[in-house]
Amino acid sequence: MYCMTKWLPDPSTLSSPLHSSLALAIAKAISDGKLPKGTQLPTHRKLAEDLGLSVQTVSKAYESLRRQRLIDGQVGRGSYVLDPDTPNDQPFQLSSERGRGFDLSISRPAFSQHHAELFKQALVDLPQGLDPSFYLACRPNVGHDPHRAAGVKWLQNCGLDTPVEQIIMTNGVSHGMSAALSALTRPGDTVVSSRITHHLLVSGCSYLGLNLAGIDADEDGILPDALDRYCSENSAKVLFLLPSLANSTVEMMPEERRLDLIQVARKHDLHIIENDAFGPVAEDRPVPVAALAPERTIYLTTFTKCTVSGLRAGYMAAPEHLLPALTGRIVVFGWMATPLMCEIATRWVHDGTALELARWQRRALAERYEIATKALRGQKFRGHPSALHLWLPLKSGWTTGNFVSYARQLKVAVAPDAPFLTSKTPPQNAVRISLGSVQNLTRFKQAMELVGGMLSRPPDGVMPLTF
Repeated sequence: MYCMTKWLPDPSTLSSPLHSSLALAIAKAISDGKLPKGTQLPTHRKLAEDLGLSVQTVSKAYESLRRQRLIDGQVGRGSYVLDPDTPNDQPFQLSSERGRGFDLSISRPAFSQHHAELFKQALVDLPQGLDPSFYLACRPNVGHDPHRAAGVKWLQNCGLDTPVEQIIMTNGVSHGMSAALSALTRPGDTVVSSRITHHLLVSGCSYLGLNLAGIDADEDGILPDALDRYCSENSAKVLFLLPSLANSTVEMMPEERRLDLIQVARKHDLHIIENDAFGPVAEDRPVPVAALAPERTIYLTTFTKCTVSGLRAGYMAAPEHLLPALTGRIVVFGWMATPLMCEIATRWVHDGTALELARWQRRALAERYEIATKALRGQKFRGHPSALHLWLPLKSGWTTGNFVSYARQLKVAVAPDAPFLTSKTPPQNAVRISLGSVQNLTRFKQAMELVGGMLSRPPDGVMPLTF
């Protein structure tokens, strides 16, 4: 039973940015008990009218509260307050593994002592032959020429031939994604993606005041007909794609589907942002979308997911006519990529270390995928031998909430589905499980067996654990 609230924040206490201030005021009211669990909040339009704000401002505030799991919203029911004492279902743990716990929540590459030794040696060798401009200058904003030249070689490993002039250095895909979204859109514009997408796209669109529309998809990715229908009835600016295993649902989009989506993008004049974070890890990947539609695609990749997670360096490849706008946004979102990280990446590209580590990652993930497949025998899940994670729909009776909660009691952290869903997408009753985050192979096997054991019996047969 839900009751409509009469509580309203005092408009005079709200400050810029208004959506953040409004979200903070509502969060404090929830914490103070003024908005108890189950309270129904006003509609976006009603609250906007009462406070003299725009509907967009209220929508952004509500979306921020939804991501914090303080409120929830369902079509036909409105927005209502959740239990503030319920643990926050963030997509991943922010702390590293501790004690006897198993963190299967954060999507990160596997690594070995060999990786640590390589990085340590790279830091020792870094001063040798280092151009002083790499640490004394803060330009060029697009990155130093030798670093961009190495990008040409690395992108060829990813299936993309790009002139050096069209490459911008980034601090990884997230940095590039923020710059690309900002360059291609203005507040109020619409970005389209799969209904289950990158969690930073969900939050990034909210922060930038963009409407993120989820499009129906199948096991090969976004359905071209569904995208065409949406764009015929609505105005959209950007199509965001994760075509090569980077989606939470682990899709390897066939080339035919890529071509079909490009045709729709051309018909409706959509720009495309292609997130190819895993780079050359998968052997069976089709050519990037950027190679098929270079005139409208911004391509993003990084070393973070395929070599060492701390090597935050990556490449953005873009059409020439977009480079001025992208360079301006790179300045806003960090001035320029960190030259010393880019220097290590450049040396690893030239001496073969980066490709060696990507191939090592491919073998390690294949071994972990086999372990996961055995532990989840009889369960339906989405995965790939080269992917960093798998997507696990839960059996009837389990909900995402009680599965995540019970797994936590077993000291296993998994990522709930909510952070990966566009705003009007219903709960998927699924979790994402990382294959690389628990570094010790024996402990990873133990963690997967715990997950498999949970799924082997109905949730009503699972007794609460006490310690």
